[in-house]
Amino acid sequence: MKAIKRRKSSRNHGKNMGTTGTGARKNKRGSGHKGGVGMAGTGKRCDSKKTLVQKMYGHGYFGKQGITSKKTVRDIGQRINVGELSSNLPKFAKKTKDGYAIVLPKYKILGSGDVTEKLVITCYEASKTAIEKVETAGGSVIVKERKAIVTPVVVNPKHAAKAAEKAGSKKKASKKKK
Repeated sequence: MKAIKRRKSSRNHGKNMGTTGTGARKNKRGSGHKGGVGMAGTGKRCDSKKTLVQKMYGHGYFGKQGITSKKTVRDIGQRINVGELSSNLPKFAKKTKDGYAIVLPKYKILGSGDVTEKLVITCYEASKTAIEKVETAGGSVIVKERKAIVTPVVVNPKHAAKAAEKAGSKKKASKKKK
């Protein structure tokens, strides 16, 4: 015998009040009864969708990930291997009479891979093996010089005068002892 499924219109009556199963009529008016939209309820106190979020995005979604002090200088340099450069020459290089000129101001050149062409690479940084491989192929690596930031020592003249007085008085005292 085949079961007859009721139509949805007959199931959404809600005691013939015209509320379609939401309870009182005032409950469905505003957004206050919904409980949120989207990622609402995923917070650390609520946890109603925590398992779903962890399944979708992994267990590193919640909480702080490590510490970074204000003094920490982040390494902004990107990395690329010499072999990748030589295999994708039309993408990275321009043909010149000296060989292929490659300008990568924000890259560090690493030494993995083989170099067959003469490359003139200008970069942010380069490893020893990368420089060796490029130079054995007849090319060169030009690394941009980084200016060292030196903080000047500011001396207060009043303190300097006091220090000179103390040093002078110590010398006099040592001469008197002799």
